[in-house]
Amino acid sequence: MTTPLNATAASLLGFLHERPMTGWELVETADARIGAFWSLTRSQVYRELAATARRGLIQAGETGPRHRRPYSLTDAGRAAFQRWAETMPAPEQIRYPLLLAISFGSYIPEETLAGFVAAHRREHHERLAAYERALPDVRAHGGPQAVAVLDFGIRYERAVLGWFETLPWELARQSL
Repeated sequence: MTTPLNATAASLLGFLHERPMTGWELVETADARIGAFWSLTRSQVYRELAATARRGLIQAGETGPRHRRPYSLTDAGRAAFQRWAETMPAPEQIRYPLLLAISFGSYIPEETLAGFVAAHRREHHERLAAYERALPDVRAHGGPQAVAVLDFGIRYERAVLGWFETLPWELARQSL
């Protein structure tokens, strides 16, 4: 039995369905396409490229300018991606660092915690605005899957901003 793909490896194989890409291009593609809801670090990408190449799921091409090496998908990689794509995704896990800070808020000075809340609120306002600006282009060129993902992002940001409105005065007293 083959080892199942982790989500990072699967996403890289998914991107390589489109064309061969260097590690740098994969990082940029991941950031642009899934960065809003799935984070990949540069080190994760390069670690997974090495691991999937060892497994025969991708093949490294000739080193090009600036020592960049394109990777292409193999038939085994396509099959492994297909098995991953047909497997039920795991339930989501909330990992929101602000919630961790708030949970230990009794040990954090009130003004510091309120500053954290204000900064996160601004970030969510900015992210919502960016998603809403992107929506017309995604509707025109992205396909129904891309629209669905962006719609989730918009709804998520609105929900988080609504949650900020329910916080006790002590946490939310700093304005935008």
